[in-house]
Parts: sequence; structure tokens; C-alpha cells
Amino acid sequence: MQLKRFYDLSQSTDVDQFEARLVEFANELGFGLVGAALVIDEPGSDAVFMALGNPPSEYSEALISREDSLRDPVLARLKRTSVPFVYDQDTYVSAGAADLWEVQAAFGYKTGVAVALHLPDNRHFILGLDRDELLPTSDARLARLMADLQLMAVHAQDAAVRLLTQAAAKPPLPRLSAREIEILRWTMEGKSAWAVGELLSISEHTVNYYLRRVFQKLDVSSKHQAVLRALALGLL
Repeated sequence: MQLKRFYDLSQSTDVDQFEARLVEFANELGFGLVGAALVIDEPGSDAVFMALGNPPSEYSEALISREDSLRDPVLARLKRTSVPFVYDQDTYVSAGAADLWEVQAAFGYKTGVAVALHLPDNRHFILGLDRDELLPTSDARLARLMADLQLMAVHAQDAAVRLLTQAAAKPPLPRLSAREIEILRWTMEGKSAWAVGELLSISEHTVNYYLRRVFQKLDVSSKHQAVLRALALGLL
């Protein structure tokens, strides 16, 4: 495995590129499905879970419940070890959770490899590769696969911590209605509330009502600030 592939993964410039490189890398290793997640588990607060990968579109509708996830032997093992491991149907049958394997197997999650890296500041990075086919039986090939997975996870977690935490820190973009944007556009042209009302066939009072809503959504206190804020956010 070329070292450049690992390096490119760690140096991904945005989440979309990171996800695309993860999928491409997984395919090169012989796996059609890949899932990665960064978990931030601060004491006294709910865990923050940020995931990416290429699950089938229908898979999210069949996800197991929280109660079932507590029975999942793969998830349980990821919580207590940092060593890559293999899982398949026997893993679930032995744990009395064959029904969970059957649900996931229908979407291609039949056998795979996974690893969890437990990082400082209550952060955990999880990486899993799945496919329909059985894994190689050769000890040498399996050992190489585990080594590749470990190295892949080390490089991927660097990008995940950098990119996913940045994405989570960004506040959601304010949503303005079509009418609010229309009024703000005329306001940007220097029109008064009365003039905007005449143009839109609504009252001056209604225009000011919409402007107050815009101020609240954009966290500003004047028409000038609202226009500048909307422009900065790409809303105008």
C-alpha cells in the first residue's frame, strides 16, 4: 500500500473530499462499504456523534434502536479495545444477537473489519469496512489487512478531528423566507419601509414586522447591519 494514499487521506481539505477518499481507499482494500465516526463524549453531557461514509440510502431507515445497539457485539468491542478486529455472522450469533446481523446483512454488512482509536479530550474515532464476501483465510493476507486498517485509521482520525469538529462548530445558516429576502433586497437599495410597502402592495407596518423578524434571525439591530450580515452569509 503506497504511503501517499495514507498521507492524502490525512490531508483532505474538506469533509466531502475526506469522505470520497475514504470510500476510494476502502474499495482498493476490497470493501464496498465504509463508515467512520468521531465521538466526543464529555462528562455530564450527551455524546456528540459525527459520522460519514457510504451506507446504502435505505439503510438509515432500518437502523437498530438504541436498545439494540447495546446488544451489538461489534459496538461493545469498539468501546473497550483499540486493536483492529474481524467480525461476521458468527460474531453476532455467539453474542445472541443474530437478529441484528440479519438486519444489517440485507444491506451488505455481512463481514468486516473495525478499529476504534481512543483519543485525548474524550474523543473516539471509529472506522469500519464491510462487504458481502468472506475475508481472506490466509493469515498473511489477513495480517496485512489489519495493518492497513490500523494505519488507515491513524491517518483518517487526523482529518476527522480537524474537519468534523470544524463542521460541528459552525452555527446553522439562518433561514430567511422569500418575503424577508425580497424586503431585505429592496432595503439594500435604500428604500424606506413605506417605499418597500408600496412596491410590494403591503403596509409599512407589515414591512417593519418582517424586518424585525430578519433582525432577530440575523442577530442584528439595524437595517444596515442586516444587509451586511445577509451579504456575508450569502443570503443576498
